[in-house]
Amino acid sequence: MQQKSKMKMLLVVVVVQFAAIILFFQLRSHRQGPSPEEEPGGRVHVLVLSSWRSGSSFVGQLFSQHPDVFYLMEPAWHVWEALSQGRAAALHMAVRDLVRSVFLCDMDVFDAYMGPGSRKQSSLFQWPVSRALCSPPACGLFQRDDIISQIDCNTVCGKAPFGVVEEACRSYSHVVVKEVRFFNLRVLYPLLTDPSLDLHVVHLVRDPRAVFHSREGTGDYLTRDTRIVLGRQWESTKEEDRPYRFMQAVCQSHTEIYEAARALPASLRGRYLLLRYEDLARAPLAQVSRLYNFTGLHFLPRLQLWVQNVTRGRGLGQHPFHTNARSALNVSQAWRWSLPYQKVVRLQNICKEAMALLGYRPVLSEQEQRDRSLDLLTATRPSQPSGPEP
Repeated sequence: MQQKSKMKMLLVVVVVQFAAIILFFQLRSHRQGPSPEEEPGGRVHVLVLSSWRSGSSFVGQLFSQHPDVFYLMEPAWHVWEALSQGRAAALHMAVRDLVRSVFLCDMDVFDAYMGPGSRKQSSLFQWPVSRALCSPPACGLFQRDDIISQIDCNTVCGKAPFGVVEEACRSYSHVVVKEVRFFNLRVLYPLLTDPSLDLHVVHLVRDPRAVFHSREGTGDYLTRDTRIVLGRQWESTKEEDRPYRFMQAVCQSHTEIYEAARALPASLRGRYLLLRYEDLARAPLAQVSRLYNFTGLHFLPRLQLWVQNVTRGRGLGQHPFHTNARSALNVSQAWRWSLPYQKVVRLQNICKEAMALLGYRPVLSEQEQRDRSLDLLTATRPSQPSGPEP
């Protein structure tokens, strides 16, 4: 009985918090009229839509290092941190409202999750990975067209006041947000049709077998996120089965996002781009050029050189959450020689529909899994909802 009472009290607290946040946004929207930045025809807004351990941090860096881009990595982390007892679907609205505000460079939105006290730029989740927060006007450590090191930025720029985040955002032509906390495309329809936004969605997917293998190397880092995704299923699922139940949710979400993109009205289909991490690993220059064309960015020569260098390292990387020089191709295939075949079979059964839809071939034996000459990608990428490749 005591346990049930605690759960009820916890649920009440979450509901009250969530209601307060929604009221906060409603009051602010009535109080403030549209700013010049909210008028159509201004900035380009890009949402990198993916899931954990799918190469999204690297894709985020492809945008972050561009001198025309203001980039934030997973700002909705703050929503899930503040409302950690909620469920993913129930938090979608708060996540969407926060992302919209970031796109409009309205950083007061973080007051609902951090509090308006003595915040610094460093209060933002993973802020040093944003080149824009390590160069003027946010910080003078680098020039705006430099390729930056997040380690140097972390030690020098962390004391900058929080106000410089908004100031920096307003000085760029492109605002890019990377998020792993959306599980369907329909929740984004209000953003796709919002006249104050010019939203482009990059849907990044990765072979579920590789995602599962990568998650195994993260220890307890993702436990809270897994619990939020599983919701009520968390307690009723055995600990050893939770990674598979999580992957089932991820695969289902990718399927639903892709199917929803194909069902978009003709006027919106050109706002969606599907990108497989494995295609990026095989042909980085061609795929980055495709990304930049889609979002209206120029592929500058120094960025071409950086992409070549960062994707052609020799190893697999030494930290699961760092983006550094390593072999992207080796990373994309690492599961084939280190993931037990029994796990592979189970994953293939769980993610059968998503794998078929997104162009990942199953392996039918352990020998096929270890045979690196056997190509597990379909010959052609899944078709774009808009028709021909951009």
